[in-house]
Amino acid sequence: MARRQMVRPGGRSARVQASVHTAVRELASEVGRDALTVPLVAQRAGVTPSTIYRRWGDLQELLSDVAVERLRPETAPEEHGDLLSDLTAWAEQFLDEMASPTGRAYIRDALLGDPDGSNAGQCSQYAAEQIAVILGRAVERGEAVPDVETVIDRVVAPLMYRILFRPDGLDASYARHLVATSDSAGA
Repeated sequence: MARRQMVRPGGRSARVQASVHTAVRELASEVGRDALTVPLVAQRAGVTPSTIYRRWGDLQELLSDVAVERLRPETAPEEHGDLLSDLTAWAEQFLDEMASPTGRAYIRDALLGDPDGSNAGQCSQYAAEQIAVILGRAVERGEAVPDVETVIDRVVAPLMYRILFRPDGLDASYARHLVATSDSAGA
């Protein structure tokens, strides 16, 4: 059940979401993620446990919602002057953030509490939006560009697979290699 779609921006619902998300982040850093419970989060957020159950269903769906919010990029990708440089810098940063212990935990949480796939889709959309910015800049400079899905398939998908299932030896040179050999930069 997609309870998160009932959110009204700026209303009581947004305030509840913000206080509950803040409580989750604070408690996770204070007592550890494994010690989190709905009653503990509710007490910290100043809401009743039934508010959390009604809105999120269970602790895992709440953690998933918090993870998706934390995985949202805070800034536009940096501009480095050409498509290859821009994509390379973005892929290195993406790998650094997602492959960190915190990034992996957020990815796991986002996927575990996501019975209908909407959170995974939102995380994918974040990456697609960042890539679209990079490609748009390249188009403005007159460069040939691939489409967003090509970059997702040739750069993001292998990075995510390795982050989740084969992280040993994963480093920035792998991200650079994917961009350089994928024909993503230069269409």
